[in-house]
Amino acid sequence: MADVTLSIDGQKVTVPAGMTVLEAAEKIGAFIPTLCHDPELSKPGACRICVVEIDGMRNLPASCVTAATEGMVVHTASPAVVEARKTIIELLLASHVEDCMTCQKFGNCKLADYAYYYGVKKSSFVGEQHAAPVDDSSAVIVRDTNKCVLCGKCVRVCDEIQGRHVLDFMHRGFNTIVGPAFNDGMGESVCVGCGSCVAVCPVGALTEKNMQGKGRSWEVTKVKTTCPYCGCGCNFDLNVKNGKVIGVTSNPTSEVNGRHLCVKGRFGYDFIHSSDRLTKPLIKKDGDFVEVSWDEALSYVVSRFKEIKAKDGSDAMAVLTSARCTNEENYLMNKVARVAFETNNIDHCARL
Repeated sequence: MADVTLSIDGQKVTVPAGMTVLEAAEKIGAFIPTLCHDPELSKPGACRICVVEIDGMRNLPASCVTAATEGMVVHTASPAVVEARKTIIELLLASHVEDCMTCQKFGNCKLADYAYYYGVKKSSFVGEQHAAPVDDSSAVIVRDTNKCVLCGKCVRVCDEIQGRHVLDFMHRGFNTIVGPAFNDGMGESVCVGCGSCVAVCPVGALTEKNMQGKGRSWEVTKVKTTCPYCGCGCNFDLNVKNGKVIGVTSNPTSEVNGRHLCVKGRFGYDFIHSSDRLTKPLIKKDGDFVEVSWDEALSYVVSRFKEIKAKDGSDAMAVLTSARCTNEENYLMNKVARVAFETNNIDHCARL
């Protein structure tokens, strides 16, 4: 595919033909705000906050759906562009609930960030505000349509990535909202709780239920780690506050899964601090389990395996591996069974 060269804020950039102005601007680090755009999803050009000024064009086009062409001259921060973006922010704020100080997404909300960036303190448009009840029927997701900016990212990620088609737009005009069919609660819908909608939501319309009130974004330390639930190797960020895991959020740099996780990986972390969790090995002595060191526990296991093999032979031993282990760990168990135990009695819980 041929390349095209264009000018963005006076800087020349060469990109493949067909690339959008927004993508070209990102290559040179030019700032263009976005709400509805996502590189993994289709491009509706809905929010219009990414508008730019292009010489020879009458209006301000949305950069996320405008193809870069040869010789194009783009201005990303001209007075007309800045004024248009400020107006769009004011229009969004006009019907937006004013609870930023108590919103779970505060500090990680694109609308708040852009309002701060462009100096929009309040909307100059006065009118009716949304006052719909908050939907907390789901065990893992809180849906607040009063904070929704109708970017449609949750709709598209559910349709295009997850294939569940749980969410969609309904009603018209000011009454337009996003939700499950017939505006039923998320808990009554066919939602499987993967949380992909939460991961892409740019505002506080969709948030993690278990993280409500447990910490602000600036109080949390994010630690990238690997999910322990299966051998896929998905990565995510543990959100840690005061040495305790309070939630899991997506990390877009994850090579295996990107931002996408299953319900277990995203929301099944409460076992970490469970009082029922075993943190030290136990050996039964005189009928009671006694805490011992790892060295003593491993030595005991080895000695018992040797006794069983010597008394009853290798076929008296069998190994069942787990889908919660990594592929490498399951491979090592295969070697233990066939080399150390000298048996082919090995199976996997996910085989059937």
